[in-house]
Amino acid sequence: MIALVTPLPMAAGEPQLSGIAAWTVSVMEALGSFGVAVLVAAENLFPPIPSEIILPLAGFTASRGSFSLITVLVWATVGSLVGALALYGVGAALGRERTRKIMGALPLVKISDVDKTEKFFDKHGTYTVFFGRQIPIFRSLISIPAGVTRMPMLTFMGLTALGSLLWNTALILAGYYLGENWHLVEKYVGVLTYVVAGLVVLLIVLWVAMRLKSRHATESTPSS
Repeated sequence: MIALVTPLPMAAGEPQLSGIAAWTVSVMEALGSFGVAVLVAAENLFPPIPSEIILPLAGFTASRGSFSLITVLVWATVGSLVGALALYGVGAALGRERTRKIMGALPLVKISDVDKTEKFFDKHGTYTVFFGRQIPIFRSLISIPAGVTRMPMLTFMGLTALGSLLWNTALILAGYYLGENWHLVEKYVGVLTYVVAGLVVLLIVLWVAMRLKSRHATESTPSS
């Protein structure tokens, strides 16, 4: 049975919820603990919906006695799995050949790079999916290459469930024990997200610079 959420009264002096946080509470009030699964699945499919708000707020809601902590953890992991399976399906629908054609049509991308990436995922996909579920930005997108390379479904589901459980547990427990200060989780996880995004941008810039340098060197070499 789905437990309904008792509306959360804000303590005196506590900031009123707004934006994503207010929407999150309204979903949980309407759907109960099942709403946590819906929210987490949506967060997986639409990364702009931040898990660093949804999960700590779900933990905070559990600390108010609206539903049990175990219930929140289970539904959050179910939601993660549903969202990941949907993205896995997108990757599987694209397939290797279609992905190669799309990537090969992009400027500065070599088919040999695509082949190397696929070989890396085939060899290290187990670790990539597991740890990728615990890294901001990548935690959702990692399901697509898993689908493209057709990682065995049971393996993918097991790794996704375990990796998601660790991530979900960390953020939900933080919200549960921080109570009314649950929003502090958003601050620190947000910093981590910015760091990861910055590193990704830096790597992309370096990769493009190396590609342009390689292309310039090739064009400058006189043909025999």
